[in-house]
Amino acid sequence: MERSIFDSNGSAVWHVYWQATPGRDLLFSPALAERIRHRLLDAHRRSGRGLLYYLLMPRELHLLSSLPAGDSAGALATGMLNVISRWVREVDGASGSVFAGRYRAQRIVNVESLCDEVRMLAWRPVATGLSIAPTNYGHSALRAVLGLCLSDGFHAAALLDHMGGSVADGRSELRQALANKPSALEILQWELGKGLVSARGTVGIAGPTSKLVSGAAAILVAASKDRTIDGALKLLERWVEVKLGLRPGAAGSSSRSHEASRARALVANLALRAGLCSASSVARHFGRAKATLSVQMAASRARAADQAVLAILMEQVVREAIALASHPIGGKQVIRHK
Repeated sequence: MERSIFDSNGSAVWHVYWQATPGRDLLFSPALAERIRHRLLDAHRRSGRGLLYYLLMPRELHLLSSLPAGDSAGALATGMLNVISRWVREVDGASGSVFAGRYRAQRIVNVESLCDEVRMLAWRPVATGLSIAPTNYGHSALRAVLGLCLSDGFHAAALLDHMGGSVADGRSELRQALANKPSALEILQWELGKGLVSARGTVGIAGPTSKLVSGAAAILVAASKDRTIDGALKLLERWVEVKLGLRPGAAGSSSRSHEASRARALVANLALRAGLCSASSVARHFGRAKATLSVQMAASRARAADQAVLAILMEQVVREAIALASHPIGGKQVIRHK
């Protein structure tokens, strides 16, 4: 059962993070790194705020923050962005933007999600080649959270109370989570979902394209054979073919049958619903005119049989599409088994 992390005071937990522009180094010197760390701590001394976890990397800055009702991730981020940017420019001597765009923030609604977010952040330095083990990395809260070093101003109890109700129980739960090293697929899904990397494809208006994706789209891209938008469309294409009882490749550009057109329209509607790409991109994927595909998409949304397909939860579509890619033989059994 999921354990909520909301309390009677209406506080909420947020993952707030920034990504530096190419060429910038947030850890340019030990003094700069320590200065930034203290700025993070100071920003959470405001009444009701709590710093649950932090991770400083040369090109990324991550916070897990508990914010009271009436406070916001935007207020927290704005209070630090300009100051840290000025410090970095002073140290490296270069003008221009320090961070790539504004901050990003995602709300964390239960203990399970919080635990997994700490797990991914703990392994992040390993995934990016900065460390050989999570506890070997010094610019994060992990060692303090696990009781391996003095806190030096960071209070680990704020996180551990959420995790297990006590320091001992919280550390035990966290150690169990950290023992499960994220796979390459998990890491890519997490990076895509956070907007730290873009999904690439060949179906853009002027050829190769890239875009930020999240949720179902990020999972499909990460799970596809070539880790691209094109690959994700192929996963949806095969799922639709199996759902309609069509042979593999029946929805391809060479087929002009009614069932093929119907399948392509379903793929396009699903792609838009998942936030994977535009109808124009799907049209180019299938070698069809956008106007023709748009008409077919509208007809599909009005067709009762297709409405039943489009009503399936996107989480189920993604799960079954990935299962089909893993077990291409006996696809109907894979997709019908609940």
